[in-house]
Amino acid sequence: MASWLADLTYSEGRFQRGLGIACKESGDISGLIPAGDIGPEVNRLTNRALLPGLVNAHSHAFQRVLRGRTEHRTRNEKDSFWTWREMMYSAASRLSPEDIYDASRMSFLEMALSGITAVGEFHYLHRAPDGREYDDPNLLGKAVIRAAQDVGLRIALLRVAYARAGFEVEPNPQQARFIEPDSESYLNNLQRLRSDLAGTPARAWAGVAPHSVRAVPLEYLKTIAGYAGDNGLPVHMHVAEQPAEISACIQEYGRSPVALLASEGLLNERFTAVHAIHVTPKAVQSLAAAQAMVCACPTTERNLGDGVVPADLFLAGNMRIALGSDSQAQIDLFEEARELEYHLRLQKMERAVLAPDDSRSGLAARLFACATSSGAASIGAKGGTLEPERPADFFTVDLDDPAIAGASAEDLLTAIVFGASRSAVRDVVVGGRQIVSEGRHADQEEIVKRFAHLQKSLWG
Repeated sequence: MASWLADLTYSEGRFQRGLGIACKESGDISGLIPAGDIGPEVNRLTNRALLPGLVNAHSHAFQRVLRGRTEHRTRNEKDSFWTWREMMYSAASRLSPEDIYDASRMSFLEMALSGITAVGEFHYLHRAPDGREYDDPNLLGKAVIRAAQDVGLRIALLRVAYARAGFEVEPNPQQARFIEPDSESYLNNLQRLRSDLAGTPARAWAGVAPHSVRAVPLEYLKTIAGYAGDNGLPVHMHVAEQPAEISACIQEYGRSPVALLASEGLLNERFTAVHAIHVTPKAVQSLAAAQAMVCACPTTERNLGDGVVPADLFLAGNMRIALGSDSQAQIDLFEEARELEYHLRLQKMERAVLAPDDSRSGLAARLFACATSSGAASIGAKGGTLEPERPADFFTVDLDDPAIAGASAEDLLTAIVFGASRSAVRDVVVGGRQIVSEGRHADQEEIVKRFAHLQKSLWG
C-alpha cells in the first residue's frame, strides 16, 4: 500500500498540514491520516501542496492539430464559429486512425502536465473520410481511449450521435466521418463499445452524446436518451452555443433547444448542457429544476466568439458547472476556472460576481469545485475529491513557483485559481500511480516528437 505526504493537503475545503494519503492496491484512497501514523515507505512530496485531480469534462482531443492554424481573418465578411468550423472539417477529413491517436495523446499529455486526471471526450469521428464504416465501428474511439490510457488518464468516451447537417439543410460531405443515420446503428455501436470496455470500468467508460438539436432529430434523440436512462449513463449535448442553432430549433419545433429538451422530458441529473450560452432565465429555471448540469468552456468560447456563459444565473439556481478545454486552443483548467468569473466581470463591470459570500477563499473554492468535483459528477467519474474509497487521483503544485510563492495556507487556493498556470504543477498521480514527476511525463519527448511530425505532414 503506497502513501503520499506533501507539506499541505487540500481536504474538507482547506489546506491542512501533516496530512497524508494512504492508497490501496486497487488505486483507491484507504484514508487520510496524520503524518505521524504513516509508515516508513512514504512518498514525500517536499515543498508541495497536494490537491484533488482536475477533471476536464468536455474535450475534442483531435482538434489540438488546429492550434495556431485558425487565428487569422478569412475571406468571409465576418469570421465566427461557422467559418472556424469549415477549417476544422478540413483537418478532420485528413486524419488517419494513427494520426488521431497521436493528436489525442498530445492533448492528453498537456492535460496531465496541467493536473488533469480524468477527461470527458466528446468524440464524433467514427468513419473513414469517405463515410465508409470501419470493420470495427469504434476504431477511432478506441484510438482516443488508447491515447488516454497510454498517458495515464481516466477517460469517459462520450460517443457522439450525429445524423444530419441540420433541419432542412443539405448533407455536408465534410461531415461524412460523423454520420450514423439512425438510432439503431448508433446504439449497436455504442453497446459494442461498452462491451469492449467492460474490463476497465474505472479507467475507461462510455457515455451518450447527441451532438446537438440541429444534428440529431427528436425521435433519434429520445431513443438514445432513453437508452442512457435505462443504463445510468451520462448524457452530454451541445446546447444553445450559437444563436443560429436556436433559430433553427424554433423553426423546426417551435421551441428553443432547452424548452424542447424540457418539454420532452430529456433533462435530468445525468444531463450536461455543454456551453448553454444563449439561454433565457426561463431556460435556466428548466435546467435547474431538472438538476441538470452545465459544462462551460470559456477559453474556446472566447476564441470562437461564442459569447459568455451566464454562470451567475446557473449558480443562483444551485446548478453545478463543470469545465472543459473543448477545442484545445489552450489546455489549462486554472484558466478556464478564472475566466468563468472574469468574463462576467467584463460584461457586468463589477468584481467577484460568482463569490458565494464575503470569505477570502469562497470564490476560489467555488471555481475549484467546477474544475474538480462538478466535472467528475458530469462525466460519471468517482474522483474530484480526496476521500476514502475515492480514486487516488491528485496533483501537486510547487510552493516556490513564482506565480504562488509567498501565499499563506489560507490564501493558497485563491493564489492557485487566480494566479497559477500549469507550470506550477509538479506531480500528477492517477489511481495511486505517478504519471508526472517534477513537471515531466516519462513519454513526453516521444509524444511531442510524433505530434510535431504529424503537424508537419498535415500542414506542410
